[in-house]
Amino acid sequence: MILEVISTILLILGAFFSLTGAIGLFRFPDFFTRVHAASVTDSIATILIITGLILRTDFDLVAVKLLFILIFLLLTSPTASHALAKSARHGGLLTLAEIRESKKEDND
Repeated sequence: MILEVISTILLILGAFFSLTGAIGLFRFPDFFTRVHAASVTDSIATILIITGLILRTDFDLVAVKLLFILIFLLLTSPTASHALAKSARHGGLLTLAEIRESKKEDND
């Protein structure tokens, strides 16, 4: 009973963080802040949701598989976000502050 309540709370919190990350993709002004919002909330949502799912199992092979999935996602998701941001930077994409600074210099 207690594990079901804790599991439900973790799943709801994971869904909340996932939703806030999706909202951040639309609300933030530039690419880099959007990637940051998506990667941070994706990591915490993954931890919460998979932990909630582990608590719903009988702590058997399914729990071990979920734990391996969690470890894999926690290693690959930040790496992919970093690679995406680095390639955008390498491709010449400017941050919002740099865009504002260049517009300010053009006006002067």
